[in-house]
Amino acid sequence: MIPQTTGIPASKGSRAQAEDFRGQSVSTRWNRPLSVAAKRIIDVLVSFVLLIFLSPALLVLALTVKVANAGPIFYRWRVVGRGGRTFTSYKFRTMCANADAMKQSLQAFNEMAGPVFKMTNDPRITKVGSWMRRYSLDELPQLFSVLKGDMSLVGPRPPLQSEYERFTDYQKRKLAIKPGMTCLWQVSGRNQVSDFDEWVKLDLKYINDWSLWLDCRILLQTAVAVFAGSGK
Repeated sequence: MIPQTTGIPASKGSRAQAEDFRGQSVSTRWNRPLSVAAKRIIDVLVSFVLLIFLSPALLVLALTVKVANAGPIFYRWRVVGRGGRTFTSYKFRTMCANADAMKQSLQAFNEMAGPVFKMTNDPRITKVGSWMRRYSLDELPQLFSVLKGDMSLVGPRPPLQSEYERFTDYQKRKLAIKPGMTCLWQVSGRNQVSDFDEWVKLDLKYINDWSLWLDCRILLQTAVAVFAGSGK
């Protein structure tokens, strides 16, 4: 069972209500139906066009994962989205087949303070997986989640269920809106962030400052980072 999402602003449709918390607030910009509808239209159009355009590359990547390492092609990513609602998304598998079972034994090497796990040179990552992560190619199947409506192109990264269960009420506020494939944290020196609360602050800054122009800036910065191969 997923615990009650305490502190998440009540919502209707795709709009989050304004609510103060620790000196910040959920922006009333999310109460603008036309802007929110435009964000969804952009999500649908961009994800659909990319899935069509990249379909040959997706097939090649799938075959590469299958041939290079034993195990499934996709990693079944069970995460928590807006308002605490769980959904399943998919990534190309970049780790060994028993990666989840090995995670507990690696907890002592966790470099992130808080409920999430982050480890430089994680031994579970395969050689092909390391290359795919460098260019964020493993993330491409999430375009189906964007098209479906579980995710947006831009928004706070969704947590795993096991991570969400350890969230504080403050940290749960990042789930006031739909999660995204890329976010402010990913284009703001994510490799230098070692405290999850700092990550949450960036997510809340995005929620408070949100605009379609901000989404465009984040998408442009993400594209630059992908082509530069600066992913991890």
